[in-house]
Amino acid sequence: MIAVVRVLAAFGMAVAVPAAVAAPAAFAGTAPALTAPRGKAERPADDKQRLLFRFKDPRITESSGLAVSPTHKNVVYTHNDSGAGAQFYAVGADGRTLATFTVAGAASRDWEAMAASVDPQTGQSVLWFADIGDNLNGGWPDYSIYKVAEPKVLRDATVQAVRYRFRYKDGNRNAEGIMVHPATGRLYVVSKEFAGSVYAAPARLRTDKVNILRRVAPAPIMATDAAYAPDGSSFVIRTYFSASVYRAPGDLITRVSMPSLQQAESIAYTRDGRSLLTGTEGANSPVYQVPLPAAALPSGSRAPARVAETPPASATPSRPAGAPNASASQAAARDDGDDGGVPGTLIALWLGVAFGATGIIAIIARRVT
Repeated sequence: MIAVVRVLAAFGMAVAVPAAVAAPAAFAGTAPALTAPRGKAERPADDKQRLLFRFKDPRITESSGLAVSPTHKNVVYTHNDSGAGAQFYAVGADGRTLATFTVAGAASRDWEAMAASVDPQTGQSVLWFADIGDNLNGGWPDYSIYKVAEPKVLRDATVQAVRYRFRYKDGNRNAEGIMVHPATGRLYVVSKEFAGSVYAAPARLRTDKVNILRRVAPAPIMATDAAYAPDGSSFVIRTYFSASVYRAPGDLITRVSMPSLQQAESIAYTRDGRSLLTGTEGANSPVYQVPLPAAALPSGSRAPARVAETPPASATPSRPAGAPNASASQAAARDDGDDGGVPGTLIALWLGVAFGATGIIAIIARRVT
């Protein structure tokens, strides 16, 4: 049943656009440009978007999460979607796998996202893996996100995970994006819906009880991933067709054109925060680097930007720049109509596919029960 839903979802949401290969660039922000592999690739939306590499490992067939290592230069991490086991891969600038890590104490039901952060209290770099996919929008009693200490040495090994269980305050839903604020260490989940939302986890996560996720902001339609800028001044939410960069909930800085990919699944910031990396599912899938416009650069690299009006300091607790909070109802109301730049005709098409899929699922359900 789940497989049927996944096929229908892929049919309705994925868009394939064949084209030529673009010139690559380095993703750490400082290393020299890489040499582009030859062959068929998805077309960048403009000539500033660069193909960095293609995953060469035949085991990486459904790259669903992407994160840049905080400590290892020119290294990214990725993992497969469901059915591949609790494993992740360290990949070098040429697309070759440097190490494979098995995550002990973790299950892989539907891994949809990952994030890398540095613990603000200990200074230790950590990786997060989100088992938050739910194509039935309520098929699971709860969801798990695993925290792993980033490996200091890049060689095959087993690493131990800490498991945190979650439920949504307003009912279960499908999600494919997580992000961690670099200054506070707060975890956020972004749901994948026609009316998506950003959910905040508790400031202190518990392993002995279910943690409650609370809605703090709207999200663009059908969000597939999210990430915080390294300095915490902004965050980005990826959809199938573009990316939206926010300074705070409801305070949209800009939308960024993305390469046309077979099934856009992942997004991350480069270590200098000046570009985005984005990837897709599929064998030998590409990872592109997309430079950010001046308005969306890290706060130290641009002139101060005007921010949305907020209540007086006496009425509003202070928070790091770019951090969503539960009192952002006015900002959320301003941005509830954010569609991530998707044309209205395409939304109508999606709705038609969704209704058709619902009918097919209902027929199958009646026949198998």
